[in-house]
Amino acid sequence: MHNRLKVERAERNLTQDDLAKMIGVSRQTINSIEKNRYVPSTILAIKLSNVFEKNVNELFTLEADD
Repeated sequence: MHNRLKVERAERNLTQDDLAKMIGVSRQTINSIEKNRYVPSTILAIKLSNVFEKNVNELFTLEADD
């Protein structure tokens, strides 16, 4: 799965810690999602989409081999 989390976060001048606090997770969770080491739950993906005012499909996309 590919994501635009780091790009969206940078465009809003948010740190990983800022974003983590906004959605109630650890900074390490945000880091892991950005590095594609962790696929967020549906609930977490929706929380992220709400923060960035984007559709979940705009933040997360499946790659051909997923």
